[in-house]
Amino acid sequence: MKEQILSRARQLQPELLEIRRDLHRHPETGFDLTYTKEKVRQELVKMGYEPKDCGKAGLVVLVGGKQPGKTILLRADMDALPMQEEADIDYRSETPGRMHGCGHDMHATMLLGAAKILKEHEDELKGTVKLMFQPAEEIFQGSMDMMDNGVLENPHVDAAMMIHVVAGLPMPAGMFIIPAGGISAASCEQYHITVTGKGGHGSTPHLAIDPITAAAQIHLALQEINSRELDPNAFGVFTTCKFQAGNTSNVIPNSAEMWGTIRTTDPTEAVGKQIKTRMEEIAKGIGTAMRCDVDVEFYDYCPCMMIDGDLSNNVTKYMKELIGPGANQMSQGGGGSEDFAFVSHKVPTVGLFMAAGNAKEGYEYNVHHPKLKLDDSVLWTGSAAHAYVAMRWLEEQA
Repeated sequence: MKEQILSRARQLQPELLEIRRDLHRHPETGFDLTYTKEKVRQELVKMGYEPKDCGKAGLVVLVGGKQPGKTILLRADMDALPMQEEADIDYRSETPGRMHGCGHDMHATMLLGAAKILKEHEDELKGTVKLMFQPAEEIFQGSMDMMDNGVLENPHVDAAMMIHVVAGLPMPAGMFIIPAGGISAASCEQYHITVTGKGGHGSTPHLAIDPITAAAQIHLALQEINSRELDPNAFGVFTTCKFQAGNTSNVIPNSAEMWGTIRTTDPTEAVGKQIKTRMEEIAKGIGTAMRCDVDVEFYDYCPCMMIDGDLSNNVTKYMKELIGPGANQMSQGGGGSEDFAFVSHKVPTVGLFMAAGNAKEGYEYNVHHPKLKLDDSVLWTGSAAHAYVAMRWLEEQA
């Protein structure tokens, strides 16, 4: 089975390359995936599937079920990021302000490749594989939307798996890292701080109440939470990634705004609650001192990604069977966050990382960078991994 899957996946590489680059040229964000969803749907229909809509913009198909057994879910996200692409490639985004800067075009393509392989081996599957093509991962809403619309039922999902590509790390392309049991990704919550003062002319700041000065003081003061209030052994980080105020050089605006994220790896959420409490106290305290009104909003929460230890051990074994020393298990996760975490709190889950280029090969930027480039010569490897793991897991559960 292993050699058959690897051979077939290699044969699919030219087709996968064409699909991935087409998706890359047409990035869409959130739930607004008109082109992307239709492209994925068409490819699935050509394979003989009957894709079902799930939620606002998701797609689900089933393969197998001809033999009794359990159900494993394989997931690929499809959305892009609201950023301008700067990568030096000839298939750059054709949509201004939109870029597949996190590799979701790779993810969707790899799962399509797996779909084709699994369809060709459908009679051999000792159970069912459910393929989940998910929107809105970047805003932490897609998986919950699909869960609310039954993606984990009919049939009930017994295990779940995802693959995420990475670049810019000292790993050869095509290498897999499988997190061991426990937390593999931090929780994340967005914040939005609005500081309202009183606008005025740039020449008479004494007649205005400058929200920019207050917001800047708030931004700097919030850094003291990390350095002076959190336990050094606890992981907690919050980052302001967007600061916006004013429209011209000679007008003091009425308001200034900040947006960012809070991330922790505390399953009790105590660290996150401490950060949020102190953010509000500090921001509003500085606002009062500087005669400004301050509003602090928290939204789009995503929990820690939980990896099932037994499933991780099994998947590590399968991946070593498939590609040998190119698959390794790691003991700890990182500070990034993953919307598939919602699924991981409902069913045993594993998330794999696959290297898609390193600095020595010319892929020096990691995901969420405008100059990100990914080595899409490894697409077939991701497809083979999805298909092989699903078939082996079902086989061992039968």
